[in-house]
Amino acid sequence: MKYLLKGFILFISLSFSGFTFAEAVIPSVNKGDTAWMIVATVLVILMVIPGLALFYGGMVRAKNMLSVLMQVFVIFSMMAILWSIYGYSVAFTEGGPFVGGFSKLFLFGITPDSMAATFSKGVYIPEYIYVAFQLTFAAITPALIIGAFAERVKFSAILIFMFIWFTFAYLPMAHMVWYWAGPDAYADAAAGKPPAGRAQGRGPRQPHRTTAERLPAS
Repeated sequence: MKYLLKGFILFISLSFSGFTFAEAVIPSVNKGDTAWMIVATVLVILMVIPGLALFYGGMVRAKNMLSVLMQVFVIFSMMAILWSIYGYSVAFTEGGPFVGGFSKLFLFGITPDSMAATFSKGVYIPEYIYVAFQLTFAAITPALIIGAFAERVKFSAILIFMFIWFTFAYLPMAHMVWYWAGPDAYADAAAGKPPAGRAQGRGPRQPHRTTAERLPAS
């Protein structure tokens, strides 16, 4: 009986020692999430080129088929350039309530090791993948507008309109709807709730933190 009691005490001690001396798990890139994000990005690109281009091209007269194809392709390319220059920074960095800041102009500070937060604590994906994923939606949205004035607007006027619409319509909406600092930006469960006595609405944003600041100290 004495040996049995000693064995039981030893078993309990070893069990709790695993919790006491276990090292903190450092968040890392999730391979499954990353793979799915790559697939989703490719699918949206195929929805635009050739999907949307052929769809709108089939709705116009034969002589305007090439024009519509080029409009979709050029708009997609132009949005990709604008997104890399200032679109991602304005839409997906900390700033005001309507637009972000300019801290990531020309994708400044983003490296292959940069990580973007997901909806789960401690789960990340490469930020370049996140940039590309959001780029596809920034590109397909203005391309959809072509169907409203196909065959009736000059090509140069379309590009000017898309530049204005992308800058002053899409980016503010993307920032207000899609941007947040991630679950790791909240220190506790009450941090994401609106202050007491405040009417329904979004609570104050937490300061944006870099990936290095989000990771716990090893």
